Amino acid sequence: MTESPETNKTLSIAIVSGKGGVGKTNIALNLGFALHQQGHSLVLLDADLGLANLDVLLGLSPEKNLQDLLAGENPDNIVVPLAPEGFDFLPSASGVAELVELDEDIQGVLMHKLDSLFRRYDFLLLDLGAGINPTVLAFAAMPQERVIVITPEPTSLTDSYALIKVLSTQHNVRNFHIVVNMAETTKEGQTAFNRLAQACERFLNLPVRLLGIIHRDPMVTESVRHQVPLLKFAPTCQAAQDICDIAQKIAERRSKLAELIARSPVLKSIV
Repeated sequence: MTESPETNKTLSIAIVSGKGGVGKTNIALNLGFALHQQGHSLVLLDADLGLANLDVLLGLSPEKNLQDLLAGENPDNIVVPLAPEGFDFLPSASGVAELVELDEDIQGVLMHKLDSLFRRYDFLLLDLGAGINPTVLAFAAMPQERVIVITPEPTSLTDSYALIKVLSTQHNVRNFHIVVNMAETTKEGQTAFNRLAQACERFLNLPVRLLGIIHRDPMVTESVRHQVPLLKFAPTCQAAQDICDIAQKIAERRSKLAELIARSPVLKSIV
């Protein structure tokens, strides 16, 4: 892509996890709300193809989804506005087997159809499926940034390490940001990150960055039960504040990248 940095302003971020049940989709949704509240435009893409559930967390039943896009529907007809100021949602389908195993050509067609839409926003957030399914890996490798969601559980750490290993060795991905979710204490969250980071450094020669720690909070479960995003349901609770802090770091990351691109003729030519 050869557009100027002013045109190609979108920072794309894949939000992914090594295993299910770590709160990845809930974090993706609430990061979207946090970035929107901080004044940014964004589109949230449910890229958990075949097992989509962002619409459930939102209490929505969209009429169209990515399956319709592949069938020839205009992307603008699929977008669901979540706020009038530029927070939009692109739903996927649940229980559609052919979406789970998209070959590379179909993946390319899908992203090409969406490219002009994505460029309207400050941020593109992709909520991906868990694990190392080939479709998950392909979509995780596409964006500029990756956020890996882990919990302090040993199975989460081992599965996340496996995900990072495959992305780095088979897809040449080197930049990973870690969010520790459901931490009982800050110390527990830091310890979990340290264990993962040490394994990545020792066996992959790959540094990973801690983006933030989200503390275990009963309001998260209540918000899911009520199908209301946490930042709207309980905006002052601990987990909501943790997510807002992470969103602020993401916004600062975008600003730094924009400054770097503006100063570098080489980067201008490839973004």
